[in-house]
Amino acid sequence: MESSHIVIEADGLIKNYGSFQAVRGVNFQVYQGEVFGLLGPNGAGKTTTMEMIEGLRKPDGGRAIVAGFDTQKDLGKVKEVIGVQLQSTSLFELLTVEEIMRMYASFYPSSVPIGPLLEDMTLVDKKNGRVKHLSGGQKQRLAIGLALLNDPKVIFLDEPTTGLDPTARRTLWEIILKLKERGKTIVLSTHYMEEAHVLCDRICLMDQGKVVALDTPRNLVSSLQSDSAIEFRLQDLAEADKESVVEELRDIREVKGIDVRKDVFVLYTDKLQESLIDLVEKSAGGRWQLADLQTRTATLEDVFISMTGRSLKEE
Repeated sequence: MESSHIVIEADGLIKNYGSFQAVRGVNFQVYQGEVFGLLGPNGAGKTTTMEMIEGLRKPDGGRAIVAGFDTQKDLGKVKEVIGVQLQSTSLFELLTVEEIMRMYASFYPSSVPIGPLLEDMTLVDKKNGRVKHLSGGQKQRLAIGLALLNDPKVIFLDEPTTGLDPTARRTLWEIILKLKERGKTIVLSTHYMEEAHVLCDRICLMDQGKVVALDTPRNLVSSLQSDSAIEFRLQDLAEADKESVVEELRDIREVKGIDVRKDVFVLYTDKLQESLIDLVEKSAGGRWQLADLQTRTATLEDVFISMTGRSLKEE
């Protein structure tokens, strides 16, 4: 990743729909050759932000620069250097895969050869099949293939794996990582934390139209100051008793932070064994009845919740 070379600059982007502000002054830079992730729940403003950078939507404030071109002043130039896979791509269902590739290729002054592109998207055996007969994963790979026909410098993928089964999702991950190996710059939106962790060099966490954090996945997780999490429920716990329980849990050895998610308690710790032993010893005295106890490593979901008080999975 050539961190010195900025390819995209979002500078104070704002988008209003009537009195509702969908994007509230978003700033970030994307470097040459990185996979940059926009991660957040539905409604966080990820798609609107991407559409303003792509030139598909006009900002009400701020500006976006792509490969040195302003999306409002040089939109023609921007379109030459980007490839876009939209959240829902409408394809001509009765055309074959090869026919739709050739049709899209004709829109550009020059395009990459279709044969190798079909190989890259693992669609060679479907090239004579009609689009309407493709599976969800195959349609997504076709949509990405169409976005690559003009050999773009920057590729935008808007929630490319939503609705796909785990196998199809991982196939797409492999394609995205191969594009990165070739030096492509990729902007990817997702609400799957595992996907962001696997694919992205840096992640921009968004919530309610704003950037709440921006860093590498590793640095974001380490910002919790804890490697591990202990999750459990307490049986027969009245809502009114939660606060006093949280205060008692703070006394458990090596606990750096506590979250309460409905009826689930999460303790963050760097020394899992010490915290776990202390918790179990305290519960053995009959003060609490632990249920569904599990331990795990801290995740991007934990980061998001600690920063916003909400889950990535919330609608």
